[in-house]
Formats: sequence, C-alpha cells, structure tokens
Amino acid sequence: MRRLLDLAVSAAGLLFLSPLFAILAIAVKVSSPGPAFHRGERIGRGGKPFRLYKFRSMRVAEGGAAITRAGDPRVTAVGRFLRRTKLDELPQLINVLTGDMSLVGPRPEAPRYVEMYDEEQRRILAARPGITSPASLLYRSEEEQLVGPEWERLYVETIMPAKLRIDLEYLEDRTLVSDLRVIARTIAALLR
Repeated sequence: MRRLLDLAVSAAGLLFLSPLFAILAIAVKVSSPGPAFHRGERIGRGGKPFRLYKFRSMRVAEGGAAITRAGDPRVTAVGRFLRRTKLDELPQLINVLTGDMSLVGPRPEAPRYVEMYDEEQRRILAARPGITSPASLLYRSEEEQLVGPEWERLYVETIMPAKLRIDLEYLEDRTLVSDLRVIARTIAALLR
C-alpha cells in the first residue's frame, strides 16, 4: 500500500506542480550559472547509492561540504528562498516515482556520513529513505544550528545521531496511518 501511495502522490504531484517546477528552474538558472537541478549522491535502502534531485540552491563549485551550515556563502539569494520554503526538495518526487525514495522515511545521507554510522545506526538502511520523517520535522531548521568553527563536529556527534535515533524509533512501529500523519504534519509545517 505504501508504494502505491508513493506512486500515486508523486505522479500527481509532478503533473500538478509542473508549472511551478518550470518557474523555479528558470529562477535558479537566472540567479547563477549552472544547471537548474542538483544531483547529490546519497545512500539509500540496502546501502545502495542513488542520485537525489533538488533544485540547485548553491553556486556551482568543486568540492565543499556535503551539508550546509548557517550563513554558507555558497547559497544564492534564490537558493535561500528555496531552502527556507523547502521548495528545493520538490524534485525528490522524481526519486519517489523511480523507487529510490518514499514520501515518508529517514532522510538519505551522503556517503561520507553513512560511513560513520555504528552498527545500530546502520539499521536505518533497511528502510527506503523519504522526503520527510519525524526527525526531519524536528530538525527542520537544522542549518541554523550549524554555526561556528566546529559545525561539522556538532552535526556528526550530536545532530546526526539524534536524527537517526528518532527515525529508528519511528520505524519500529510504523504504519500507513502513521506515515499519513507525518505527511499531514509536514504540510502543516510548510504552510506555517
């Protein structure tokens, strides 16, 4: 049932939101040189790598951190708006349609951070990653917490383990109804 919901919502969402996609893609292209989409490598279910789609919110550059900290100079003006409103995440409906992601599930992580998981945390890889999750709702403004010279250490030692713990607990008793509740809470948070 969950996969049918994913297919129906992602297909309908992509069709319904296609005019918005076009407007946002043009805004991204006009704001800075480079492609409209960012395709970042993430680790999915079973430890399988995949390309996660987002509207590009940063200047194109070689290298750089896999996560974004507060005041990151790579973020463009349009990118700040996209990130604040979470509109940069909309292209992940493509990932849901192709089966790399689900609407609800633990947020997929970059390979270098997955390598840091302990044995217990690696259990998260048994689930299909999602666009939203209980942890992503609680850490909706995570970027604002990543300040100072030790921002990455804060992420690795405090925020990432907390998010993994929250999502692992959610997965233990997950149902289709609980997923629908997370989707409703996500929509409510976006409308605030």
